[in-house]
Amino acid sequence: MTQDFTPNDRPPNARSRAVTAGPNRAAARSYLRAAGMQDADFDKPMIAVVNTWSSVTPCNMHLDRLAADVRAGIIAAGGYPVDFNTIVVTDGISMGTPGMKASLISREVVADSIELAVEGHQLDGVICIVGCDKTIPAAAMALARMDIPGLVYYGGTIMPGTIGQKEVSVQEVFEAIGAHAAGALDDAGLKAVETAVCPGAGACGGQFTANTMAMALSVMGLSPMGANDVPAVDPAKAAEGERCGRLIVERVFAGDSARKYITRASLRNAAVAVSASGGSTNAVMHLTAIAAEAGVEFGVEDCHQACVDAPVICDLKPGGRFLASHLYAAGGTRLVTQRLAQAGRIVNTPTVSGDSLFAEAGRAEETPGQQVVATFDAPVMDRGSFAVIYGDVAPDGAVIKLTGHKVDRFEGPACVFDSEEDAFHAVQDGSVGEGDVIIIRYEGPKGGPGMREMLQVTAALKGRGVHNVALITDGRFSGASYGFVAGHVSPEAAVGGPIALIRDGDRIVIDVTNRRIDVTGVDLAKRRADFAPHTIRPAHGVFAKYRAAVASAAQGAVTIPNPPPVQRPAEAPTSQSAREDA
Repeated sequence: MTQDFTPNDRPPNARSRAVTAGPNRAAARSYLRAAGMQDADFDKPMIAVVNTWSSVTPCNMHLDRLAADVRAGIIAAGGYPVDFNTIVVTDGISMGTPGMKASLISREVVADSIELAVEGHQLDGVICIVGCDKTIPAAAMALARMDIPGLVYYGGTIMPGTIGQKEVSVQEVFEAIGAHAAGALDDAGLKAVETAVCPGAGACGGQFTANTMAMALSVMGLSPMGANDVPAVDPAKAAEGERCGRLIVERVFAGDSARKYITRASLRNAAVAVSASGGSTNAVMHLTAIAAEAGVEFGVEDCHQACVDAPVICDLKPGGRFLASHLYAAGGTRLVTQRLAQAGRIVNTPTVSGDSLFAEAGRAEETPGQQVVATFDAPVMDRGSFAVIYGDVAPDGAVIKLTGHKVDRFEGPACVFDSEEDAFHAVQDGSVGEGDVIIIRYEGPKGGPGMREMLQVTAALKGRGVHNVALITDGRFSGASYGFVAGHVSPEAAVGGPIALIRDGDRIVIDVTNRRIDVTGVDLAKRRADFAPHTIRPAHGVFAKYRAAVASAAQGAVTIPNPPPVQRPAEAPTSQSAREDA
């Protein structure tokens, strides 16, 4: 049921009147007139059109064109659009380089810049046009902070590339790097993959972080259902932009602010959709960060429970066969939401379309014979896409990816590296392999700083044909990573977390069923007494600011001054050794 809202007596341009109304604001009006406003425009709500357009990446290179459609919708609905631009840091380009440290930090910078632009001009509403990974949660975080009418419009997925008759995505090029290093792919073969995987505009094509978060915000209600699904180059994208422009003005006139849509219930719905779609583990950090900005009690344990409640029903890459463009053709997020609603896995909540989530789900049109979205009677996986685990190595939790494999337990010797580069070089020269547990530390929020993703390492392992291996890090994983990998280890090494105490050869046990990640046969307390703190890399400028302010990954790695408390399970998971002792 759609929740009714009774508008208050405030005019729709109540905020912007602080800048535009009365004799004392003549100077401000003179600037606005020079920028194009006329007398009648001062009575309209002023809508920020915040764009993350950039020519550096296919994920965002088309967003300037989408903005024209959004502006047309705003004007048609009686608003006045005001354009701003903010940044993007492209994960696919920066992956495996020092530049990747800027990626997660950019989430905070984008959120900050949206807040500053909108609050600095007292605008009445905001629509954020987003593409590459961090811009999507950043937009939601900014709306949560300001709690004014707003919505998020995603530029859409890229279409598949092709090599012969095979469809490929950017996932394949990272794996090809590993195959090339192993001698299984020659220079020409690598170039063939490199030139094929990104055929044009749009964000990475699998259920990687961008498409995961685009779906999450649609199910949360902060993006209009269906708008985010349309691929970047699809002709239908123009109409969706115009619809989004109209909708933001409607939300302003209705008096609906962002926190109407960012609630504990809607965040849980979003987490359930992430699990059911086989989505990125980065969603755990982003959903908890959005919750923190909105002041909603929602943390990593809530994300874990969502995965307990929702097995994977979407056969999407990186663990499955299909891409986001195939999901769109099959019935899109509406179809996934309909499955979730019919199975009782989500609850009804309001959305920025003006209709309830269940009303939107009721409009799903399933393409006959589609193979992308299964049912809960016959899921793709009988468990969710990730789990939150604890133990000696991660007292405050770690996130383990469960898609793309059926492993429940892994035990092996630790191969410890104090940077991603060192681990990658070891993989490429064959120094680590089957049966090993790769530990990559000092890559957490503070240690990096910036918490880099480890796609280059995981893809290189797959490309080299190394499958029986585990990887643990206080950094993150790309949505395109898969395998037996656990990231977000908290506390991180840079603040003295137990992961800093592990040595080469220590036996590591990862037990998914019992939610544990432990080091066996080691007295960590004694080792800590003899521990000499590692000298972490120096940081300057925005990297130093981030290191000083950032909270733990278990708290969403937010930089607000009041991060949420670390959320832990009501009953601590029991280690294998403790069960044996009992």
